[in-house]
Amino acid sequence: MPRYDNFQLIARRGVWPEIAASRDFDSVDRQIMSQSDSSSTSDTNTLWGGRFSESTDQFVQAFTASVTFDKRMYRQDIAGSRAHATMLMKSGVITEQDCESIQSGLNSIEKEIEAGQFQWSVALEDVHMNIESALTAKIGDAGKRLHTGRSRNDQVATDIRLYLRDACDVASSEFRRLLEGLLILAETHSNTIMPGFTHLQTAQPVTFGHHVMAWFEMLLRDLDRLADTRRRLNSMPLGAAALAGTSYPIQREITRELLGFDTVCENSLDAVSDRDFAIEFCSNTAICLMHLSRIAEELVLWMSAQFRFVELPDRFCTGSSIMPQKKNPDVPELVRGKTGRANGNLIALLTLMKSQPLAYNKDNQEDKEPLFDSVDTLMGCLRAFADMLPAIEVRKEEMLAAAKSGFSTATDLADYLVRKGLAFRDAHEVVGAAVAYGLANELDLSDMSLEVLQGFSSDIDEDVFDVLTLEGSVTARSHIGGTAPEAVRAAIVRAKGRLAATYIPS
Repeated sequence: MPRYDNFQLIARRGVWPEIAASRDFDSVDRQIMSQSDSSSTSDTNTLWGGRFSESTDQFVQAFTASVTFDKRMYRQDIAGSRAHATMLMKSGVITEQDCESIQSGLNSIEKEIEAGQFQWSVALEDVHMNIESALTAKIGDAGKRLHTGRSRNDQVATDIRLYLRDACDVASSEFRRLLEGLLILAETHSNTIMPGFTHLQTAQPVTFGHHVMAWFEMLLRDLDRLADTRRRLNSMPLGAAALAGTSYPIQREITRELLGFDTVCENSLDAVSDRDFAIEFCSNTAICLMHLSRIAEELVLWMSAQFRFVELPDRFCTGSSIMPQKKNPDVPELVRGKTGRANGNLIALLTLMKSQPLAYNKDNQEDKEPLFDSVDTLMGCLRAFADMLPAIEVRKEEMLAAAKSGFSTATDLADYLVRKGLAFRDAHEVVGAAVAYGLANELDLSDMSLEVLQGFSSDIDEDVFDVLTLEGSVTARSHIGGTAPEAVRAAIVRAKGRLAATYIPS
């Protein structure tokens, strides 16, 4: 059915198109159409419907359902249920036979989902109820016993942590691939000279390898933040039940070990209502996208005809529908644009949590879509840059020519005069006068004769040209953190060790 028709159908049923646009309502439409047109309410046969005398309105069903987006957590939900069933059996709450039936049923359901054969139901609200209902249909009463000693509150909190832990591990791999590519790029261009900028004005000469290592530092901090978030989120809520724990003789350490958590959440109220870990991840994503956006901005500028510092491979660019000469840096531009959605997801989660009383509230259903979007956005942007950055073509001649303009060695001349005995402010004034002369006569400092330079200060000797050359300028900065080729290569060696030492999940 075309999307427009979907909207018409949903509108007839009392659902606004704006709501439909925010979720995958194709499955909702099919389920609504399968029900009687004469009824405005849904079947009362829900897993929680015992105390209700009135059925849920179909609009409310669709409005409150989350299965269209939280079904991506099916692996984590099934893993949590497997561990919970094992713990219940070892604690004597369910029989070994029931546990075996549950495990077999969950295995079957997982295979159906992965084969695309599982029937998701909006009437069952979410991934958790869908799987539990299917399990009961498969194995009977044993399936009804699975939920003993737990609530959807601690179940969903556990699922999200498991999902995000997996996401952190995958993102960590992409970060490493990107960072390793940057190290190769920096090493290749440790001698390539380019202008360094402040205020986007030529400031001092640097090496391109040094510039790339600045990108590396930014992104290594992002990886470190991700590892820290993973460590902090790896605490298990399961066992907190709805909010107060459970009266069943559960053994949370068994479940914790089976699911690979480092600790268990200490307070049941906090365990079910905490979403700090999701906010942290969205914050990390926003910071990382800010860094990638800065890199993207430089690539967009450098690829322009006004700079021509780099060329991106064709596979990362597109053309114009009207201007045949165009080669547009779409990937960097899109990554730069995605920073806005990462920032928005962070604000959405902060706002979601700011006024919630303890413990769980339905508001928290709104945590998943911003979180999932941040996960997807981070993964996509990291992959794009990990593929693209090592493949960029660096135009060394254009970079060198740009560094020669703009009096980029002016500071070197001032430092030279200070070493000759001038106070820095006096040296600054002398060099300023020399620059003014160069502007008037279209001469760089290195192009002026010794006689002209001595006209500005008698302290200038023939050795001044050692510092006025671009090579001399960058070579002089050979300390840790400096731009000299030797310093860049040493920094790369240290960076490889730092990257190797950064936490890698087992």
